[in-house]
Amino acid sequence: MSQLDLATLHEAISAAVPDRECLVWRDRRWTWREVTGRTRRLARVLYEHGLGVHGTAGEPWDSPHDHLALYLHNGPEYLEGLVGAHKARVAPYNVNYRYVDDELAYLFADSRPAAIMYHARFAATLGNVLAMLDHTPLLLQVADGSGVALLPGALDYEAALAAVADEPLMDVRPVPDDLQILYTGGTTGMPKGVLWRIGDLLNGPLALPRVSLDEAVRAAAARTTHRVLVAPPFMHGSGTWSALGAWLGGATVVLPSVVDGLDAADLLSTAVRERVTRIPLVGDAFARPIADELERGSYDLAGLRQLVNSGAAINPAVKRRLTERLPNTKIIDVVGSSETGYQVTRLGADDRPFAPAPGVAVLSADLGRRLDPGEDELGWLAKTGNIPLGYLGDPDKTAGTFIALDGVRMVVAGDRARILADGTIQVFGRESTTINTGGEKVFAEEVEAVLRAIRGVSEALVIGRPSERWGHEIVAVVSLSEPLTDAHLRDTCAQHLARYKLPKAFFRTALSLRLPNGKADYAAARDIVRRS
Repeated sequence: MSQLDLATLHEAISAAVPDRECLVWRDRRWTWREVTGRTRRLARVLYEHGLGVHGTAGEPWDSPHDHLALYLHNGPEYLEGLVGAHKARVAPYNVNYRYVDDELAYLFADSRPAAIMYHARFAATLGNVLAMLDHTPLLLQVADGSGVALLPGALDYEAALAAVADEPLMDVRPVPDDLQILYTGGTTGMPKGVLWRIGDLLNGPLALPRVSLDEAVRAAAARTTHRVLVAPPFMHGSGTWSALGAWLGGATVVLPSVVDGLDAADLLSTAVRERVTRIPLVGDAFARPIADELERGSYDLAGLRQLVNSGAAINPAVKRRLTERLPNTKIIDVVGSSETGYQVTRLGADDRPFAPAPGVAVLSADLGRRLDPGEDELGWLAKTGNIPLGYLGDPDKTAGTFIALDGVRMVVAGDRARILADGTIQVFGRESTTINTGGEKVFAEEVEAVLRAIRGVSEALVIGRPSERWGHEIVAVVSLSEPLTDAHLRDTCAQHLARYKLPKAFFRTALSLRLPNGKADYAAARDIVRRS
């Protein structure tokens, strides 16, 4: 059975259920017909500005598409951007809206956007960065109530859509080989664009069975009661994939009213009002405030069937609090990555091992063979099947992460794991300096580089310290050549780093933070933090 593409499937579902509720946000409701019209208009805007696909990719790290940057909070425009881009055969990608100038400049230099959709509140930062680019992208500014004026040369998003027809592009034929780009949060070092064929994305992370177009449409049309409240930001895979997977499975997508942070009361009130059946979460940063709010208030969530957690762990004690208040709701843990989609799942409130998804294996430490169930070796979690092509513009990273074993192409994203005798899997996390804090991935070396550039800092190592609120929080161990206050260190870092990357504590030491071979001594840094 051949694969499908997002644009064609979205149009086909809309034709089958044009008047069904497709999207709900605040006091607005959009039918499938309305969303389809708006995505067609966006596709036409991109197409009439010359954007689309140009030839074919020569290597797994190449993209033949023009790229659309989505620099937005959650909202209808984000999903319109994803789907509308595919209808013009433009490759959309996520932008972390917490980035400051330096980080955003790096991202745009790496991704080379031909167009940028952005909320007006981000105009000042974007304006600073545009001057650093060697090309001029199409700018579509989305009004957000901030009252910020258009950047020079920018188009107002709504005005641009209103100026074109909502007819499909007759000369554009989307295909399963079209790309969607997901930028990592730092797991691969500096953020990298993971190149997903949309056909693989649909059959992998979006969990669409490999069926015919007619069968996929019939299945979606038959699901009339599924309503998914997407809490995670769309700028991360868990948010985007939750929303697109819900749509292509026939569900209505519901968004919380508050989109610039988690407001547990707003989230739960929206869930009650809209009778949602599923809520995706990202670890304790979401689960703990929700548990607190459930214990404070009274919420009728009898129809909520699933809490699907990915991106970070939920403490078992918090899971138990949730199940006490939501006895009819299943908690499902999912472990995966931008490069793999979901790999293993677990149902329930305890810390039992995970069940592997199709195509998942545990490889030996030398990546030379698949481990058999019951082997005691600590290996690498790997996946085959519907996996990405590679990293945009980076042949070395692509070769290091996407390997061939016995003639089978696999992705090894960096999680250590052990396969038990019954075939279930214990996952031990990344063997790297990546720190997962509240669902955000922070690359320690990036923060260290900023700290080391501060006058008076001789050495700096950054680690994650366990935190009930965030899972792990960023802390730094520093050697100083002159007295510097915590406030000075933090404020200087804030000029170059997003807020979630800033150390929450600084520990000073006169000891060496390097091993005899010159490598960073993270064990010593952890001992300093533990003893302080």
